[in-house]
Amino acid sequence: MNKKTLISLSIILALVLVVVSLVYWFTPSGSLPKYMPGYEIGGTNIHFKHGLASLILALGLFVYAWFKSGPKK
Repeated sequence: MNKKTLISLSIILALVLVVVSLVYWFTPSGSLPKYMPGYEIGGTNIHFKHGLASLILALGLFVYAWFKSGPKK
């Protein structure tokens, strides 16, 4: 894989993870899709830690893309 492909993939994955973190923060656990971790039948709690973890991973991918896109020394 070349450099531009890795940068593009990391940015796309980071954007997906930001959306996942928003879903975790604004959706009760009973309304989450069944394939997402934290789904509970009839659950009303919000999974803040799941959302925070996905946001931290997204920020890490953004930082990776930022450093990879910089000029070479």
